[in-house]
Amino acid sequence: MKAVILRQAGGPEELQLSDIPKPRLPSPSHILVRLRAAGVNPVDYKLRKSGTFFPDRLPAILGCDGAGIVEECGKDARRFRPGDRVFFMHGGYGDAPGTYAQWTTVPEYAAAALPDGVSFEEASALPIPFITAWEALSRAGQLEAGAPVLIHAGAGGVGHLALQLARNRGLLPLTTVRGEEKAREARTNGAIHTIDPGKTDFVQATLDFTGGKGVQLVVDTVGGETFCRSFDATALYGHVSTLLEKACDEATVVRAKRRNLSLHFVLVLSPSLLNLAGEVARQTRILESGARMLASGAITVRISRSLPLGRVREAHDLIETGHTSGKIVLTIP
Repeated sequence: MKAVILRQAGGPEELQLSDIPKPRLPSPSHILVRLRAAGVNPVDYKLRKSGTFFPDRLPAILGCDGAGIVEECGKDARRFRPGDRVFFMHGGYGDAPGTYAQWTTVPEYAAAALPDGVSFEEASALPIPFITAWEALSRAGQLEAGAPVLIHAGAGGVGHLALQLARNRGLLPLTTVRGEEKAREARTNGAIHTIDPGKTDFVQATLDFTGGKGVQLVVDTVGGETFCRSFDATALYGHVSTLLEKACDEATVVRAKRRNLSLHFVLVLSPSLLNLAGEVARQTRILESGARMLASGAITVRISRSLPLGRVREAHDLIETGHTSGKIVLTIP
């Protein structure tokens, strides 16, 4: 089969389209999936540069998000049969094979059913950003309808889905975006107020909009100084969910403590990395909720580029240099 192989850490040129044997089922509870599309995420290029989470196990196949058709089921698999459409977040970090290939194997509990009304490309674009957006919003618990939330980078892969989820939950989402085009897109996805951080101080703009109280939740997809300053835009007893990590100065931490803020780190690959099958199954149920939302039109996923598998280096270059605002997917022959 055709697969993109990473043999050593480095730049996009290290991704080699190769011919390798088709995989066999590693356990009776796995399914074999004929992949039709694979999502490209920022974590992919970071793993490429570092040599994956398990550099001693190279070569590896990258790609965590995929969609395709079940071709074979292990004898203990019960949820699917050959011919079923599925999508998933599994593998691609150096332990289990990823989705930059024509076939892959997936534990049945990690595969989500794909409705007929959702394309393989849409499905492959969904897993990591949708689960991340869902988790980032949910860590604060059940916020009351009408609660203001601030979502950074609302036109990004996670941000545009977080806006739609917040809207569907009856929350009042504010967002930071740069430029009028992205602001229009954010408003289409549910933002009730947009802030251009290149022109306006987002903390002061958030406090002005909320009458000085701040938002109940901040979803930080940017990190760095944006993350540290977000504490000052958060209401007393509020929450900050972050995808990234940065140590803030002591004065910032003291202010956060005085406001009784809760900080939540979101790394959706952790259940797979820690072999927590129950948590992976829970994420699969989240994915199936996302698929139903896509099929009903309750949410949309933005695909900025669709490239064939052989142009994977171009896909990595685009996402690493920030020359795309939506999701990139690879179509698989």
